[in-house]
Amino acid sequence: MAHQAATQNLTVPSLFNFSNHVALVTGGATGLGEMAAQAFVQNGSHVIIASRKESELQKTSSRLNSLGPGKCDYIVADLKDKAGCVHLCKELKKKVERLTVLVNNTGATWGADYYDFPEGAWDKIMGLNVKSVFYMTVGCEELLLKGATSDNPSRVINIASVAGIQTGDVTAGDEGGLSKPGEGTYPYGPSKAACIHLTKILASKLATKNIMVNVICPGVFPSRMTSFGMDKYIDTLVASQPTGRIGKPSDFGGVVLFLSSLASAHMTGNVIELDGGSTVSGWRRKDKGVKANI
Repeated sequence: MAHQAATQNLTVPSLFNFSNHVALVTGGATGLGEMAAQAFVQNGSHVIIASRKESELQKTSSRLNSLGPGKCDYIVADLKDKAGCVHLCKELKKKVERLTVLVNNTGATWGADYYDFPEGAWDKIMGLNVKSVFYMTVGCEELLLKGATSDNPSRVINIASVAGIQTGDVTAGDEGGLSKPGEGTYPYGPSKAACIHLTKILASKLATKNIMVNVICPGVFPSRMTSFGMDKYIDTLVASQPTGRIGKPSDFGGVVLFLSSLASAHMTGNVIELDGGSTVSGWRRKDKGVKANI
C-alpha cells in the first residue's frame, strides 16, 4: 500500500483537472445550472447546457464562452416527459461523441393552497424533478460509457434539495419563505426525496459500469425558483442559516467540480447537504429583527 501511494500523483493539478471533461447540464441557462456550467467552462471543459428558452441559452452560452478557456454549446429541450428527454439525448449525440459528466439539474416548484392544490402541479413537479432524472440518465448511458474506467469513471450528479430531507411545512407563514402566506410547495419535497432515493438506485445499478452517481441537496441559493422568497422573505430564509448567509456560486460550483474530479472517483450513492449547516443543526435565529447578511 505504501508503494502504491508513492507511485500516485496526488497533486491538485492531477486530481482536479477538468480540461478533458464533456459535461451536459440540464436547466443550465440560469440558477444552479448556470453556476455548474460556469465552473466547468472556467476550468477548460466542454459544456452543453439545455433548457426550454433559447434566448436564455444564447445569453448564458455567450457569457460563458467569453470567460473560457472551455466552451459552451446549448440545446433547446423541454424535459417535461420521456419524449423531451429522448429528444435531448438524440440532439446531444449529434454534438458530442462522449460524455464524462451528466448534471441532472432541471426542476420546478409550485406553490398553492393546501386544500385546493392542482393535480396538474403534482404531475409537472414529479415529471421534471424525478422522471427526467431517470430518462436522462438512461438516455445518456451510451455516451457516459465511452472511456469510463474504474480509475476514472463517468459521473452523474443529480440536484435534489434539502427539502427532500426536511419535513417542515414549506410555507412563508411557517419558516420556509418560498411561497406566499397560506400556500405551500407540497409536491416539491416529496419529489426531491424521490430524486435522492432514485440516485441510490442508479448508483447501485451503474457502479459496475464505471458510472458514479451522487446527489447534491442545496439549501437556499439565488435562482429563479427561490426568487419569490428572496424578494419577499429573505429574512425568513436566512433565519435558519447558522452562517447568516445563503449559498453562493462558489459553494455550489466547487462541490460539482469535486464530484466530477479524480478525487471523487471512488464515491457513489452519496447525499451531500449543501446548506451551511441549517438542516443538521435545526438552527433558528432568535433575534428576528436582525437583517439578512447577504
